[in-house]
Amino acid sequence: MWWVDVKAALGQRINLEGILCSTMVILKDPKLALPHISVPDIRYIDWAELRRKGFKGVVFDKDNTITAPYSLKPWPPLESSLQCCKSEFGHDIAVFSNSAGLHEYDHDGSKARMLESAIGIKVIRHRVKKPAGTAEEIEKHFGCKASQLIMVGDRPFTDVVYGNRNGFLTILTEPLSLAEEPFIVKQVRKLETSFVTYWSRRGLKPLGQKLLPDPKPCVKEPYP
Repeated sequence: MWWVDVKAALGQRINLEGILCSTMVILKDPKLALPHISVPDIRYIDWAELRRKGFKGVVFDKDNTITAPYSLKPWPPLESSLQCCKSEFGHDIAVFSNSAGLHEYDHDGSKARMLESAIGIKVIRHRVKKPAGTAEEIEKHFGCKASQLIMVGDRPFTDVVYGNRNGFLTILTEPLSLAEEPFIVKQVRKLETSFVTYWSRRGLKPLGQKLLPDPKPCVKEPYP
């Protein structure tokens, strides 16, 4: 129905759960917004090394992490890295998005099915927007604890906070394209980035992660 699409478009711009959670992070626990690893994009991630460290699966955000906003196709320069990730982790890769797969905006799963067909990666259905909610659906899908999984996303107060709250290794990427992003999302993104930069400059460190106490070996320069 058309009003479902309108609601989805508005909801993806205004994440009330995210606003509340972000306020609590700023006031009480800013470490939750600090990623274990920061990279320009997923080409800088050494998937083989992460596999050797004992991680069992990878969870990707969708928009501006592996696709342009509202797109169903992988960002072309990232396709080789996605293939490398698939070769290391096999079927233990999934998308966990606040658009495709979220019951509130994708109640019949049609967006999730279209995305799965386009990128060849399972989309986990869920009912609660990041950063709120537990990792129950993800742990059930992978059959392991969240501490053995990697969360990759482009938003520190959404993807990273959700991942850190639930024990994932968190990887923050830069957005792929801001051209399609709504104005309000761009402004919120700038605010998030300024907070993370400020805390990092003040010497605040990310939360510890048992499988990867030192993330440096898992970052590499991409091939030309």
